[in-house]
Amino acid sequence: QVQFVESGGGLVQPGGSLRLSCAASEIIFSISTMAWYRQAPGKQRELVAAIDSGGNTNYENSVKGRFTISRDDTKNTLYLQMNTLKPEDTAVYYCNARPSLTISLTLYDWGQGTQVTVSS
Repeated sequence: QVQFVESGGGLVQPGGSLRLSCAASEIIFSISTMAWYRQAPGKQRELVAAIDSGGNTNYENSVKGRFTISRDDTKNTLYLQMNTLKPEDTAVYYCNARPSLTISLTLYDWGQGTQVTVSS
């Protein structure tokens, strides 16, 4: 059974940084397009950033220039470096696999996510 375990969230002040990690099991990680999503209270889950097996990426407009998605295929781990955090980045962050950068489907059940709270 595919599992995603997200970690690295926490409470940070505006302008601060966090690095999220997502450990994936039971998938062929190296050939998978992986993505970070987030869900704020009262809102739908949204795509934050995605990366394919070739290292190509795309980002949601509000995080461009602040967030960086990366992957380590030797560790089956996905990362999200988040800089210059804003209160509107507050959400639970999840990872999942998807068919490609451009197809907006997720392939597996969600993990437990990691809470990111940006507040002074």
